Amino acid sequence: MFSGIVQGKGKVLKITTKKDHLSCEISFPKGFNKSLKKGASISVNGVCLTSLDDGKKNLNFDIIDETLSRTNLGYLKEGSVVNLERSISPSSEIGGHLMSGHIHFTGKVKSCLDKDSTKDLAIYFPNNFKKYIFEKGYIGINGCSLTIGKVSKSYFLIHLIPETLAITNLSALISESLVNVEIDQNTIAIVETVEKTLAAQKS
Repeated sequence: MFSGIVQGKGKVLKITTKKDHLSCEISFPKGFNKSLKKGASISVNGVCLTSLDDGKKNLNFDIIDETLSRTNLGYLKEGSVVNLERSISPSSEIGGHLMSGHIHFTGKVKSCLDKDSTKDLAIYFPNNFKKYIFEKGYIGINGCSLTIGKVSKSYFLIHLIPETLAITNLSALISESLVNVEIDQNTIAIVETVEKTLAAQKS
């Protein structure tokens, strides 16, 4: 599990294409690899990946076709910048909201409005997820825990503060960029429970 509070950015150093997956080597900010062990879960652009080693030099991951088809990791290239977060522990402060690292869909950025020190994004979403997306709800974008702004028929707004722009790769987003979107699991549970309750009352 993750908190959605990105701990820093990493740069893709090397991508190796194999028969049925990619191997990826990524740099990390100072101290990020403290006590890292082989097999640990790390959020990369919001995707839960398994560390292949203890990360003494760089982070190394295998990314399978299923993950590549459902996320924006398939578009990574050498030099790409990704958001990084270590998995939480029982004593971790949850500054954002609990996230699983399982992406529901990739959303295309409809538009960006860069202000003096803040940024507004409009992001398209598939219609089948509309019932889970509402103003002031939680959502994960490239691994960042964010609050949803206004919601229209096909897109929602996100308003980014200077701290988020400084620490994450959301500052580099432009129109047509693809972002990994994770819907809040509590929202899904509540919505689906209410739907089942109402359906049972009608039957």
